[in-house]
Amino acid sequence: MYSAETTLVVPGPRTQSAVAVPPPPAPWHRVLTLLADISLLIGTRAVWTSAAGHRPAVAAVISGCYASVLVCGVLTLVVRRARSLARVDLCVLVTGVTLTLCAWIMLHGGSDEALLTTQAARELAAGHAVYGQPWPWLFGHGVALTPTVTGGYDFTYGYPPLAPLLTVPLLWLGHGGAPATALSTGALIVGTVVLWRLLPAPWRSAATMVCLGFGMLPSYGRLGYPAIVALALLVPVVVRWPRTGEGGRLGGAGLARAACLGAACAAQQLPWFLVPFLLAGIHAVRRGDLGGRTAALVVLRFAGAAATVWLLINTYFAVSEPGAWLTGIALPLTQGAVVHGQGLVDISLYLTNGSDRLDGYSHASLLLFAGLLALFVLFVRRLGPAATVLPWCAFYLATRSQDGYYLMMTPLWLAAAVTAPASAFAGAWGPRPRLLSGPWRGPARIVATALLLTPALGSATVAATGTPPLRMRVTAVRHPTAATVSRIALQVSNTDGRALTPHFTLTTGQGMDPYWRVVRGPRTLAAHGTARYELRPPAGRFPLPRPGVRVRLRAFTASPQTLSSADVGQSLGGTD
Repeated sequence: MYSAETTLVVPGPRTQSAVAVPPPPAPWHRVLTLLADISLLIGTRAVWTSAAGHRPAVAAVISGCYASVLVCGVLTLVVRRARSLARVDLCVLVTGVTLTLCAWIMLHGGSDEALLTTQAARELAAGHAVYGQPWPWLFGHGVALTPTVTGGYDFTYGYPPLAPLLTVPLLWLGHGGAPATALSTGALIVGTVVLWRLLPAPWRSAATMVCLGFGMLPSYGRLGYPAIVALALLVPVVVRWPRTGEGGRLGGAGLARAACLGAACAAQQLPWFLVPFLLAGIHAVRRGDLGGRTAALVVLRFAGAAATVWLLINTYFAVSEPGAWLTGIALPLTQGAVVHGQGLVDISLYLTNGSDRLDGYSHASLLLFAGLLALFVLFVRRLGPAATVLPWCAFYLATRSQDGYYLMMTPLWLAAAVTAPASAFAGAWGPRPRLLSGPWRGPARIVATALLLTPALGSATVAATGTPPLRMRVTAVRHPTAATVSRIALQVSNTDGRALTPHFTLTTGQGMDPYWRVVRGPRTLAAHGTARYELRPPAGRFPLPRPGVRVRLRAFTASPQTLSSADVGQSLGGTD
């Protein structure tokens, strides 16, 4: 029998407030993960096709990666918790790393960069000099040459020494460029993992997509570019870089950033162009919250630590071969390689018949770099987030404006976009001339921008509107067979007021083919002079391309740097 005080409790359904429901992932997080997953499919079939006929085990692993991509795609769209989607992000990363390794196993011969780095490592291991030593046997047979406007080729190592130093322990991997490609591919994977780990969780799949997806950066890793090693070292430098020197002290994190920056500068020259923007940005942010003196000390300590690491890596070479070392690490800036790339120089290279003012492109590139740096200092609150993109804009006007200069550094764009937003520069210091801060500051800033960029644009215009100094006409062609040419005779007129020393080549596409040998004709053509030249192909015979392919006769001169071109397909027996 129940008493009056007895209360009967009937269990009811759980209310929503009784159980904490984990928040669902943001829709943009799902989309980002899905895009990263999809990006891994690009280029994968070509690697699988190659592996299926030669390395079935690798093909089986790639087939497994296909399954992983499909499963991750499903899970991305159906998981209900942010933590579960974070696990999918990790699976996408592992799949990307696996595909990158499979591609390296199938394609690890490398490019000229890999062969030079590996040879430098072998010479270093043997105790021989690294810089200033030509290794012509590495080139040819499909390995690209770097022609110069002097009529020769660059066969020497022209990068700072970190990549060969790190390649020495990998020489056991075999001949060719495999050791250097293993280093750069490994560096890319390590850099990807570091970037993935340092980014906030919802953004991590973006690191997988930019670094391992699309097939862009893994291909540069397999080519053995030292710039990939520099990229990996720059990742921890760029992530949250506006926090460097907070409170007036570098601390362990700041010193680590400085060490990585110094090491990156000792791997390849591209980081050199990023350094001024980082130092200027750190100074502006720290001066905004700590004052001028403390900000200057922070920047000096940071730059000093980076320079110390750079010097330590270079010390052996600076002492053992000082002249050759200094010339070698500056070689990409001084070698005088022929014009090439996807920038403004294409006007003179493909759209017109050349220019007698090619040096204007180099001057324009330097002027644009200086102008962008000045704009960055003036308007750091607005341009601060773009510090990792602005340096590469200058290469668009250079004589060597290859897209690799932009592609290989794109992970830094992502790192800055996520971890160095505009809010990090809200209190940054910037010079405030009266005209730029008064009531007319809007128009004044537009005028200041125009004044700083006009010299670069003017120099580029001068270069692009130049005229080819040599007029060339094919007068005779020798055909050993109907489809080949063994010699051509030219009439060349110098319209310039200076004597020129031309070097000739025929091209059927982008880039430059090897120079043809001058069999007959003057080495130097006098001002306003005309002469007959007879040229022979470097391989003895030049195969005529299929009808419709444009054949261009090009003549380079070094001093001054000029380019003269003429369409000669019809004269050779083909069609333009």
